[in-house]
Amino acid sequence: MTDGILRLFPEARIGHIGIQRDERSHMPVNYYTRFPKDVANGPVLVVDPMLATGGSAVHAIDHLKRLGCRDLQMVCLVAAPEGVKKLLERHPDVPVFAAALDRELDENAYIRPGLGDAGDRIFGTVGA
Repeated sequence: MTDGILRLFPEARIGHIGIQRDERSHMPVNYYTRFPKDVANGPVLVVDPMLATGGSAVHAIDHLKRLGCRDLQMVCLVAAPEGVKKLLERHPDVPVFAAALDRELDENAYIRPGLGDAGDRIFGTVGA
């Protein structure tokens, strides 16, 4: 999604917080963080293809707020009602923009009907 965002906002600078979901607990695990030094000085778009449980989004926004960010917005392609609810409960000041709101999460906390795992699609790791 980064390329599309940069086409819309060519002056934007990119930061990255790498978060993966622990498949047993479904809790977010941070594996990499890198932001511009002045990230708190401007608006911040938190961009993620999928908003499922909301755990990663809440984790990322918690981190950004600790850095002083106050003008935050969440942008995703597909969201589940459970993730939107959790994010808005924890961060009611952060608007959520989603291209689609799907039906629900399944027993594995995957969005249904959904598009499959975004990471697997991007990195070609289906079945790996």
